[in-house]
Amino acid sequence: IDASWHMPSEGKSAREEYIEEHIPGALFFDIDEIADSKSTLPHMLPPPEKFSSRMRSMGVGDGSRIVVYDRAGLYSAARVWWTFRVMGVDDVSVLNGGLPKWKLERRPVESGEPRGRTARHFTARRNADLVRDLSDMKAMLKDRSAEIVDARAPERFAGKAPEPRPGLRSGHIPGAHNLPFARLINKDGTLKTAPELERLFEEAGIDLNKPVVTSCGSGITASVLALGLAEIGHRKTSVYDGSWSEWGADESLPIETG
Repeated sequence: IDASWHMPSEGKSAREEYIEEHIPGALFFDIDEIADSKSTLPHMLPPPEKFSSRMRSMGVGDGSRIVVYDRAGLYSAARVWWTFRVMGVDDVSVLNGGLPKWKLERRPVESGEPRGRTARHFTARRNADLVRDLSDMKAMLKDRSAEIVDARAPERFAGKAPEPRPGLRSGHIPGAHNLPFARLINKDGTLKTAPELERLFEEAGIDLNKPVVTSCGSGITASVLALGLAEIGHRKTSVYDGSWSEWGADESLPIETG
């Protein structure tokens, strides 16, 4: 599954890029369309019924083995990997290095629209343990029961740089740690090794004995952190789906800078 995605401000179309070239037989997963259309926040998790419907029409069924990739190497593929896991799919993985590594290894690509596939039955069973919402975050802020890790760039986390989305304050959730997602990725777009990842989380001040909630701008790169935590065997990881798009827009919620 091609899970490529771009920020709206980039003016690029991941679907058009998919049509230009993709791994043979790959399907395109539209992150902004396979989302909760009733939410005002960007690409929030869709209801299980909508996800099931979209997967059936794509020809993805129960028992399918799913491999997700993107054009960046490792970026939005992690979001779709996490989405499948939330929807109850265990046999899902990320192609390490994505399309760039695939092409570097001189593997074949094809162009054009997705090939027609027979609709298959897909049953989504939402795993609520992998997701956190605003009420969960407020509760955690009070009892400090979990570590919060923010995947945004240091300047945005510190409140020294404006957010790319309009209407959002600058700063971070009080008590959150900062671990920019790019630090988890090698120059060739592959994920760093488990020992390297564990060291990065520990150096960021994160207690890996506690549950960890990842956050970012809108839930995309928070999923990269979730993937890294899965790689080191951390079993109590969740993603704050609304992330800073939700927290940063609510003037009633506290923030920290620096």
